[in-house]
Amino acid sequence: MAARSKKNPATEMQVKEPGKEEVGDDLLTVHEVASHLRVDDTTVRRWIKSGALEAIALPHRGKRRGYRVRKLTLDELFNRSSLPV
Repeated sequence: MAARSKKNPATEMQVKEPGKEEVGDDLLTVHEVASHLRVDDTTVRRWIKSGALEAIALPHRGKRRGYRVRKLTLDELFNRSSLPV
């Protein structure tokens, strides 16, 4: 008898349909944004708090508030003529 191979859905690659992205795919942490822009995390947080950089505030319990920045927002920042001050 030939052995049947069963497909394991957990190990199969998932193909995304064009135009249908998962929400988590386009969100970056403060540290990731800082790395892309080659600035300190504190600078990114300052830009967020001043309104120069749009971000999503996450619920928090600790000392520091968590933020996520949409990748689209970061791409638009790169296309501007200057960075926020």
